[in-house]
Amino acid sequence: MKAHTQDNVAGPVESPAAAPTARVQAVSRDGAHRFSKVVQPAVRLLAGLGVEHDAHSGVRVQHRSRVAADPSQPNLRQVHLIAAELFDELAVRGFSVGAGQLGENVTTRGLDLLALPVGTRLQLGTEAVVELTGLRNPCAQIEAFGLAQGQSGLLAAVLDWDAAGQLIRKAGVMGVVLVGGEVRAGDSVRAERPPLPWQALERV
Repeated sequence: MKAHTQDNVAGPVESPAAAPTARVQAVSRDGAHRFSKVVQPAVRLLAGLGVEHDAHSGVRVQHRSRVAADPSQPNLRQVHLIAAELFDELAVRGFSVGAGQLGENVTTRGLDLLALPVGTRLQLGTEAVVELTGLRNPCAQIEAFGLAQGQSGLLAAVLDWDAAGQLIRKAGVMGVVLVGGEVRAGDSVRAERPPLPWQALERV
């Protein structure tokens, strides 16, 4: 995957029809705080909460490390999305990773999620709308998952550096649910960027 900098964010505005091939490849959830999530035929997004029956759904932060630091924080990580193109890149490097295994709820294809600015609204299917809040910060759990699969070096593989020496986090993006609805594999994904000026996604 290419490097993603502020210059990538400040490109031309995309109309909803700009990426007609962008699709949901898979949807996943898990009611327990396990690292990976289970692929489902469909999931239901709940406005202001996240994915129904998912451990990370809630108004307040649900990720255990964040809860330990400050349980009163708003939940800016209600939905985790990863582009399937990351899995393609990892496969070339010898890693075998599938939908949901890195903990994402929605696996997309055909849309450069990392290049979108904060506040981008993604319409998933005909109903649900998710607003992007930031990047998922890759952590040691990714390496632990890889080691359990006999794949050392997975954490390093989802990190990169741009030409300016800035760290690139490739393990997906986070968002909050603005409009609820059912999402399933094959649904369209349409991105609507916020008004200028745009702010590049940062870890959240």
